[in-house]
Amino acid sequence: MTQGALFALVMVLILALGAPVLVKPLLVRLKVLDISNERSSHTGSAIRGAGLGPLLSITVGFALLAAFGETPEPALLLIILAVALSSGTLGWLEDLRGVPILLRAGLQLVIGVAGASMVVIASGGWWWTVPVFAIWVAGYINVANFMDGVNGMSGLHGAAVGSVFAVFGVVLDMPWLWLAGIVLALAFAGFLPWNLFGRGMFLGDVGSYLLGGFIGIIAVAAITNGVPVLSVLGPLAIYLADAGATLGRRILRGERWFEAHRGHTYQRLTDGGMSHLKVSLIVAGSSLLSGGLGIMNLMLPEYWALWLVLLGAIAFGYLWFGATFGRSAQWHSEHIQKVRVS
Repeated sequence: MTQGALFALVMVLILALGAPVLVKPLLVRLKVLDISNERSSHTGSAIRGAGLGPLLSITVGFALLAAFGETPEPALLLIILAVALSSGTLGWLEDLRGVPILLRAGLQLVIGVAGASMVVIASGGWWWTVPVFAIWVAGYINVANFMDGVNGMSGLHGAAVGSVFAVFGVVLDMPWLWLAGIVLALAFAGFLPWNLFGRGMFLGDVGSYLLGGFIGIIAVAAITNGVPVLSVLGPLAIYLADAGATLGRRILRGERWFEAHRGHTYQRLTDGGMSHLKVSLIVAGSSLLSGGLGIMNLMLPEYWALWLVLLGAIAFGYLWFGATFGRSAQWHSEHIQKVRVS
């Protein structure tokens, strides 16, 4: 790693750690607050919109990499930055004013179409993939938003996924993927102290949209440039399993699936009495484990069927653990209540 690249990456971490101090007065003045309700996993009110911090650190980091000439595949890195910033900006508008659901979904799809089209042009991919990738980017923005419900969840997810993507870049000798993964990991790891240790600051939609768009477009660029789909899905499997299973249950029950709710597996764990940190660590640890299978698929692709089965087992195990823990905690609570009444 050159000194220029090292300096840029260190600045990403420093800004991620320090930017919340800079944006907090603005958020307070604009009254960008998160008020808890019956669907929340926290109590009281907290400042949301602090995802402006990672957004700032990512922007400066990419700018420094470009200034020092550390931008292999500059077109791809510019596309990744553009999609990440567009996603974060849409999330900021949602935090600040609220955006009607149909308009919001339409803009997410526009971001996905634009990003996928630019990746195809830059990498010489197939045009028929654009609609698929566009839906993927819009979908993962929402997945990241749905899963941003407890302290540390998004920060650890960004750190875990970014780290695995960086390993992909090293193994496949794709410097652009390595750099994008490290920037992702550092930007969201740097926010963790503000979210985990009683600072009362949430990423908000600006942060979760930024995270989803950033991960989504890196995945598109990676697949278009030859990274196996199974490997790319590895570190994302737990988020996709949780969000997908929850969405499926709500649709089958005839519920309004797009409304806020408390049906996610991670929410069952917190409702069962597990701390936010433990739940976030379980999700991030499971993502690293499944991401490890993605790395194994790169190194030993002939065993792809084995890695696929193991990936499914990890995702199923996570869902099963959440459901079992939630039922056990509910039974215990009801049993204690009956004993008290009697």
